Amino acid sequence: MRKRLPRSGLLVTVAVIAALMVPVSATANAAPRLVSPGSPTGHSTVIVVRSEAMNRTIPLTLIRPADESKPRGVLYLLNGAGGGEDGTTWMERTDIVEFTRDKNLYVVIPNIGRFSYYTDWQNPDAELGVQKWSTFLGEELPPVIDASFNTTGENAIGGISSSATSVLNLAIKYPDLYEAVGSYSGCAATSDPFGQFNVRLVVEARGGADPVNMWGPYDGPGWRENDPVVHADRLRGTKLYISNATGLPGPYDNLGYVKDPYELANQIGLGGVLEVGTLACTVGLLNRLRELDIPATVDLPPVGTHSWKYWQDQLHRSWSFYERAIG
Repeated sequence: MRKRLPRSGLLVTVAVIAALMVPVSATANAAPRLVSPGSPTGHSTVIVVRSEAMNRTIPLTLIRPADESKPRGVLYLLNGAGGGEDGTTWMERTDIVEFTRDKNLYVVIPNIGRFSYYTDWQNPDAELGVQKWSTFLGEELPPVIDASFNTTGENAIGGISSSATSVLNLAIKYPDLYEAVGSYSGCAATSDPFGQFNVRLVVEARGGADPVNMWGPYDGPGWRENDPVVHADRLRGTKLYISNATGLPGPYDNLGYVKDPYELANQIGLGGVLEVGTLACTVGLLNRLRELDIPATVDLPPVGTHSWKYWQDQLHRSWSFYERAIG
């Protein structure tokens, strides 16, 4: 069991109405804290936590364990490139609420973070502003969650697509925080030409932001510092679940599941190409882990595109992995 983060020095506010009525200027220098604990009942709710590093409040979905009478582990789960701001989320596109109704882990999902790669950016960006997600997820948020809910202090983290890279980097940067990592359909390499291309496709082409503000000049040290393949040796001791499909159409790539023909064509065409690309990256990561003799639980289905139903399947398949690690 890894050491639980200390609670001392944290200002945890659970008075929802009073906190929400405080002007932003009055809270600008406050410590990270729970601004709104959400509904005290119900399986899922939205909580709000203030980030000092980003000087703003962050909405998150909290899914409660079936039985909160005992301390439970926490699974932090990241949305994809849109960060939950584009409607393509774990909550909207999967059965996670029903699936976890009888499960006994807390699940915490940030509802914002578009095109940020959930990392600490070196400079503020004209499009995205200040991005300090690594600090928030690795230092600010977990102590607030532990102080506010009945947790064990043991954590896991999972992510899809671009966030599948982010979760590996977070595990590398905070080795004593996350017991286990689930990386679904991601491109771990970021510093080689193909890796940089994938990052730019998300941050620059889709997000309209400048990747140089994120990790500095291309081919520079910032890109190598945030490359999980380069630093795969630092994943030793962390439990790993790595999955990726082939990009070939599978059981969810038909009009029975995708009613809109245009959306289906996009899922098969673009989703197939993206999954082929991430498969190449995933094979590279797995080869590196084998060279280092670092074990991982691996699932490489023979069919499947870069789309939510397949990630829903992976969440189902990996749930016991998380339970063994932090349950």
